[in-house]
Amino acid sequence: MIRIINQKKRSIILHGNIITPFQLLENKAIFIENGEIIEIKDERKIDTATLGETEIIEAQGKFVVPGYIDIHIHGGGGSDVMDGDWETINQIAITHSCFGTTSFLPTTMTMSKNKIIKSLQGICKAAKKGTAGAEILGVNLEGPYINSEKKGAQKEEDIRLPLIEEFIQFQQASGDLIRLITLAPEIPGAINFIKYLDKQGIIVSVGHSNATYAQVQAAINAGLSHVTHTFNAMRGLHHREPGVVGAALSSPELTVEMIADGIHIHPVVMKILVQAKEIEKIVLITDAMRAAGMSEGIYELGGQEVTVDKGQARLKDGTLAGSILTMDKAVKNLVNKIGISLPKAIQMASYNPAKSVGVENKKGSLELGKDADIVILNKKLEVELTMVAGKVVYRRR
Repeated sequence: MIRIINQKKRSIILHGNIITPFQLLENKAIFIENGEIIEIKDERKIDTATLGETEIIEAQGKFVVPGYIDIHIHGGGGSDVMDGDWETINQIAITHSCFGTTSFLPTTMTMSKNKIIKSLQGICKAAKKGTAGAEILGVNLEGPYINSEKKGAQKEEDIRLPLIEEFIQFQQASGDLIRLITLAPEIPGAINFIKYLDKQGIIVSVGHSNATYAQVQAAINAGLSHVTHTFNAMRGLHHREPGVVGAALSSPELTVEMIADGIHIHPVVMKILVQAKEIEKIVLITDAMRAAGMSEGIYELGGQEVTVDKGQARLKDGTLAGSILTMDKAVKNLVNKIGISLPKAIQMASYNPAKSVGVENKKGSLELGKDADIVILNKKLEVELTMVAGKVVYRRR
């Protein structure tokens, strides 16, 4: 158990093995004040007389790591981003904080314009009000500008061509929180749309796409820089047509998402992705739907019935419909199933996603002046404690 005493604004984490995630620090203590890391100090140099007004968090025999950042979450705890209200987003934030996620991008789906706007307005309200769990970093707009041939669990009747005017309405509804958008670069009007988004500072990701390798390269030249749930809902690798996957594996400009559940991607393919890409270019995501953190059964995603059985979420026709993955399991799978070192797995769950959405100056690693978004793991890599901006939001019982 984690021992916590004296709930104060100033905290110290003692005796843990700190993963920054770039190196392992031993015999160091992390001092936290007003939501930030103010000092990382040799434990032998701590004056115990100064600890009287400090909250002490004992982490003996445990790992102290940066909070996980999930840039692709649809839901959790029985709630879905498309439900469109603060209570929904708050429940998702609380649920995922129990699994080490300290900040995230609520992710929309391909639905009607009015439903997307309602969802974006709900996220905006939640961001302003704050949550009792993981912090909202912005919005991930998945669709509706995708290819119906690779729609996955997105509703075909709501797929449409990109319109700048419509996107402006979406951005206004979100309170200018849209940070990332998934689209198919091969559909009419997409290249000019990508150029517009790039000028606005929006990260453009290829996904739900049947693009050729050449079409992806043209999109990269226009500003494309990201790949949504790599290998899933996209044209695969063929020896005569590399497709979207070939572009993802070979293009240094592209940061790639990985759903490391062993279902969306076979562990051998996970290993191939890690070998093909620089570690810095791989971002772990969950693509979690409302059943994450819940029991198996019948759920709903984007207006479609989803059955969760044996750890898999599928539509009636068998199509994978998001996941019930959590970030702690994604990290554990990388370490246990494909032999990635813990620091590298932590990097893919923390610093890399922070950098991918431009918040690495405040999040993603345990350094002076950064937000005190911290997770304590036991030897089984299970979450013992989650801290967001210096506040403990989850404690394992």
